Amino acid sequence: MNCVIDTARVKQPFVFLTCDHCRTWRSEIEISTIQELTTIRRPHRAAPPTKEGPRANRDIRVREVQLITEEGDNKGVVPTEEALALAEQAGLDLVEIAPNSAPPVCKILDLGKLKYANQKRAAEARKKQKVVDVKEIKMRPNIDSHDYQVKMKAMNKFFEGGDKVKVTLRFRGREMAHQELGMKLLAQVKEDTAEIAKVEAEPKLEGRQMLMVLAPR
Repeated sequence: MNCVIDTARVKQPFVFLTCDHCRTWRSEIEISTIQELTTIRRPHRAAPPTKEGPRANRDIRVREVQLITEEGDNKGVVPTEEALALAEQAGLDLVEIAPNSAPPVCKILDLGKLKYANQKRAAEARKKQKVVDVKEIKMRPNIDSHDYQVKMKAMNKFFEGGDKVKVTLRFRGREMAHQELGMKLLAQVKEDTAEIAKVEAEPKLEGRQMLMVLAPR
């Protein structure tokens, strides 16, 4: 006697069992088959790409806009379709320049030239932005007068270039017992640079080093 599991409800071919003593297995096999066949993985949907820059042309989906012509004339509030038609007639684009107005302000212009001009301005702004570096000046707590003047000259040069300076004092051996010498030296550095620099990080001890950070005024 052949046993047949009816899996028509899951749109799959019939499963045939040839064993005469399989009746007790039918429900388990049928449930397992249905669970396996009805497990569907949902396809991954990537987030829609976002457009940079102002909305333009058919991306402007309001019914009407305040229109500025390519010559700068204010045409007042006009239907968006009319504004698009005027832009197409001029061989230019309709670009939203004030999206928060009611209705939005749009201008007829060359979108390609606008993007190029914006990119150029952004590049020039990046060039003007100075990257501030933190330079390090190392000293000994018992530094002599000549070496101190050399270090101060280098420090002033860093300040003139717009950089910050981290002053590091390194204690050796028994010098750790005289940390007041380090504090006195850093106080002298602070006083000698007061006109061109300010203390950004007060003196502090880290291990066998005493640190202070100065920034140009």
